Amino acid sequence: MSSFDITDLDGKVLKTFLTILEESSVSKAADRLGVTQSAVSHTLGKLRVVLGDPLFVRSGQGLTPTERAVALQEPVQRVLDGIKALTDARPFDPNAETLQFQIAANDLQRELIFPQLLREARSEGLRLRLDFVPSGVPDAAILRSDRCQLMLTPMPPDGPDIFQKRLMQSEMRIYYDARHRAPPSTWGAYCQADHVQVRFADGRSAQVVLRGVDQSQIKAPVLTLPHFNAIPAFIQGSDLISTDTALMAQGPLAGLDNAPVPFHCEPVAIYMVWHERSNADPAHRWLRQRIERLAQQFAHGI
Repeated sequence: MSSFDITDLDGKVLKTFLTILEESSVSKAADRLGVTQSAVSHTLGKLRVVLGDPLFVRSGQGLTPTERAVALQEPVQRVLDGIKALTDARPFDPNAETLQFQIAANDLQRELIFPQLLREARSEGLRLRLDFVPSGVPDAAILRSDRCQLMLTPMPPDGPDIFQKRLMQSEMRIYYDARHRAPPSTWGAYCQADHVQVRFADGRSAQVVLRGVDQSQIKAPVLTLPHFNAIPAFIQGSDLISTDTALMAQGPLAGLDNAPVPFHCEPVAIYMVWHERSNADPAHRWLRQRIERLAQQFAHGI
């Protein structure tokens, strides 16, 4: 009979299990949790004893979960959600807590909102820690798995357990270097121009936000990049163009010239998205309110 005490299976142990499952690596899980590899290995050893299963086996450079580990993912997440729900009605004082959030956002949303938010929090003496992951074209699974607690995106995922709120709306603009070219003045000229596009890690293009436009007529991009921050270095000093939201002029593309697109295109909205488990959490609500206030300030400046 095992001498393991079942009460040792606390929230930290269960969170460690889920993180190893998502990262397929003890070292990556340790980095994400902010603990040592030995601490993660020790926790995994505890779980293997009490559950009577290896849970993960080494495969190449990573770990492969056993069938038992895969089957445990949803039940463990439900237990963690239940533990978290116990604190939803607690007295909340942002000055007395360490506020830590994982946020999914691409370059624009990250740099538009969060530098100012972090500066304000630090000036108020708040212990705020932010950990960012790229959202790309996001999937609700990243919220359901608690890989992040909040997402800012123009393409919000849908689901009965997913909440969303529109923060701001922005027209589309052409970004270019006025020293080397004029912006396209017609749809035909736009289609024949040499374009720069962002393509996310999953292979999808950021141009999915160009709604109501026949993109099949647009010449294939000369250059695809993984991040919006990389665009200015290629457009400056060239005749290349990029099509992005007007908000980009306050963010990653601030150093470029911009002009209206020469065709009708629906404006792009930026949404704040979260899972139902976070809806009533007072710390999460505090963060959402801060983000909404800053978004309103930026929206008025467009």
